[in-house]
Amino acid sequence: MRAVLQRVQSAEVRVDGVQIGAVDKGYLILICAMANDTETVAEKLAAKVAKLRIFKDDQGKMNLSVRDIGGSALVVSQFTLAADLRGNRPGFSTAAPPERGEQLYLHFAACLQAEGVPVATGRFGADMAVSLVNDGPVTIWMDTDTP
Repeated sequence: MRAVLQRVQSAEVRVDGVQIGAVDKGYLILICAMANDTETVAEKLAAKVAKLRIFKDDQGKMNLSVRDIGGSALVVSQFTLAADLRGNRPGFSTAAPPERGEQLYLHFAACLQAEGVPVATGRFGADMAVSLVNDGPVTIWMDTDTP
């Protein structure tokens, strides 16, 4: 799976002008299931995200997790993270097929919730408007295929 984590002061997602998910302090997570991903991959990524210490402590050092700060996560599917940019027009053949991608996206969100992080989501396959107030800014790329 590929994910882009953005530490946020707030974030929201809208579909047809209607807010369907929002969070205050925590994460905006853009996530893409890749063709060979499994439930186990989603579970491990959720556990890693829940424990990742990128929030500031009292000394201003990135030493706290999203759970430590009582934060939450807005999880939004984004198949374009699978973009193959060898040509001028991106290809997305390495992304999981839509039905499987949705299953893994929802499984990741459920696993993150089970890790003690309140989760809001976007709508898989929808044309979404996502807005955020990035905190820092802190943006981290995660790829489960990368050691």
